[in-house]
Amino acid sequence: MTDADHDDTETDGSLGNGRRERLTSHPTPGRGNSLHRWYEIRNPLRVTMNYIVILLCRISPSLRLKRFLLRRLGVSVGSGVAFGLESTPDVFWPELVTVEDDAVIGYDATLLCHEFLREEYRTGAVVIREGAMIGAGAIVLPGVEVGENAQVAANSLVTEDVPPETTVAGVPATPAGER
Repeated sequence: MTDADHDDTETDGSLGNGRRERLTSHPTPGRGNSLHRWYEIRNPLRVTMNYIVILLCRISPSLRLKRFLLRRLGVSVGSGVAFGLESTPDVFWPELVTVEDDAVIGYDATLLCHEFLREEYRTGAVVIREGAMIGAGAIVLPGVEVGENAQVAANSLVTEDVPPETTVAGVPATPAGER
């Protein structure tokens, strides 16, 4: 079984809510997994600069500074967005992250726009809609959209879209009350 055979597959065998369709697959032929040749995929200087800026944003308490710096990296950041301490947008593809007005990205939350796998890597935009809230320690996978005023509980793994006005929790995240 390859990574593609089981990624995003629910317990009933169905694929997740559109996330998979929004991912772009990039085959990486040759020996080793796709991460071994990351420097051929993204400019190492650019990734290093992204990492340094994101590291500064992770430790800075200033929301204004975080919004300013993340916009310079290509993150689409709306007005009134709050990035908590230690929160991390994607280091390799920050330009694929969109966080709309008044959204909250909680402490140590991660927004991933890439997946390095054995025989390929995948990229996909992450969109956090207006007023949405991502809880502390949550991870949002590539290709996921979190709807307007939706809430993701702390330490959740978001593997599929979250509808507007919905609260999800768990690993993988499912609507609250469906546990």
